[in-house]
Amino acid sequence: MGILRRLSRWMGTDDEMTHIVAGNIAPGFSLKGLDGKAYSLGALLERGPVVATFFKISCPVCQFTFPFLERLYKRYGGNGVTFVGISQDDASSTKEFAVEYGVTFPMAPDEKGYPVSNAYGLTNVPTIFLIEADGTVRVSSNGFDKKDLETIARELAERRKIAPAALFRPDENVPANKPG
Repeated sequence: MGILRRLSRWMGTDDEMTHIVAGNIAPGFSLKGLDGKAYSLGALLERGPVVATFFKISCPVCQFTFPFLERLYKRYGGNGVTFVGISQDDASSTKEFAVEYGVTFPMAPDEKGYPVSNAYGLTNVPTIFLIEADGTVRVSSNGFDKKDLETIARELAERRKIAPAALFRPDENVPANKPG
């Protein structure tokens, strides 16, 4: 991602990106997960940071990104870090997506009219947020961004006081980014 695009995102002036950028307070939400549990940002943050990923099942960049998010979850989820996928599709389609792409972390469909997605000012997916326990957005990432995912891994590893694991294998041809 170019320096001007990052600067625009940081300043909140890039209209093609989310309006919630690093340093902002994340809007609260409460959604029912596919597992029947309630996922409230406030309650989740009481346990520690949250990695919230907004997506649509038909989005090819989302399909590409979720296996890497699952790797992050397997390595850093639990122990005070919550991952949640916020789907812009119905529960049945979201379940199928989770099975097809091997996603085991909680998924919660946004409600009709996308009130949570709209509160975050989303204009494209996937959009990934690392939200600190105090509600401050630490990382705001649009599309697939290899460096942003590595930053999330590094931040989560530091919290657990462990060395970050390689997120991308040497035998994988992973681009630096893919716009959402």
